Amino acid sequence: MWSGHAFDWGKFGHTFRALNPFWMLAAILFALSTYWGRALRWRVLIRKQKPHASLWSLFVATAIGFTAIVVFGRPGEMIRPYLIAKKEKLPISSQVGAWFLERLYDLLMALLIFGVALMQVQSTAVEVGEALAWVLRLGGHAAGALATVCIVLLAVFGLFSGWAEKRLRQAAEVLPASVQGRVQSMVSAFVQGIQSTSSASAILQVVAYSVLEWLLIIGCYYCLFLAVPQTAAFTLLDVSIFVGFVAFGSVVQIPGVGGGPQIVSVIILTQLFRLSMEVASGVALLLWVVTFVVIVPFGLLLAVHEGIRFTRLAGIGDELAEEGLTAGAIAGDNGEPVVEKVVEGEPS
Repeated sequence: MWSGHAFDWGKFGHTFRALNPFWMLAAILFALSTYWGRALRWRVLIRKQKPHASLWSLFVATAIGFTAIVVFGRPGEMIRPYLIAKKEKLPISSQVGAWFLERLYDLLMALLIFGVALMQVQSTAVEVGEALAWVLRLGGHAAGALATVCIVLLAVFGLFSGWAEKRLRQAAEVLPASVQGRVQSMVSAFVQGIQSTSSASAILQVVAYSVLEWLLIIGCYYCLFLAVPQTAAFTLLDVSIFVGFVAFGSVVQIPGVGGGPQIVSVIILTQLFRLSMEVASGVALLLWVVTFVVIVPFGLLLAVHEGIRFTRLAGIGDELAEEGLTAGAIAGDNGEPVVEKVVEGEPS
């Protein structure tokens, strides 16, 4: 795809030297606000179990949890539900359920944005032929319709969680015994999550906060693109389409961290927006730093403030990841965590 191209490190470095500091700061502020948005959504997801959960505690756990993902990789995914369970005195299984539902809503929002991006791709700077544009529009309508149907189904399952659990468990019984246990565990986590949206108002709030979360993400990307001279001319629609492609292309990484989103970013910027490899690589690196790494210093400081031994979190993440999403496996009969304690006393 890029054979014969000599990478110009000077051009790559110029991408950073020419940055607009004002728009970079705005991008960072948008990025940090997404973690607050996640805390707001999580408070709705646990409202039935904890009607007056501390928003600050949820934000702290979110910041530390995403820092753990950056530092430890995928095993860090389970740190956030573990910390929220500890801080709010809730069973870990219930927080794994909330995490599972959050992931589903993020995946569906990514699919919805991707669908809109495909439908609008011909109205932007993206260079595609008429035939390909028709295919993309058709795919966009299909993706948007699928995402909408799935969100409606999530709402119905939330309102009728008992019926949903029964039907899902019956469907899982036809699977081979070797995978049936894991699927049943995922059903348990899913049902625990959707039980938190057993009212119309809760469903609307979760959807609203999911929309807000992704608007903040698009705002972050838009400000960062304005900070880079070579992408400053991108419109909000251009940026939304880019977010849609990247979110869908790296869908298995949401909300994790890894090379997937960066690779997809470079491909989209070079192949669809016709940027040079150097500029595309610089933008991809900036996006990774702003959307993932920027939370790390805050997460580390909050961990110290909370008396959390951060070096022990890796073991917690590995243990929970090995157990998988089995609600009964990661919580005792009384709902207490079976993993080792990492907090030196009560959080301040």
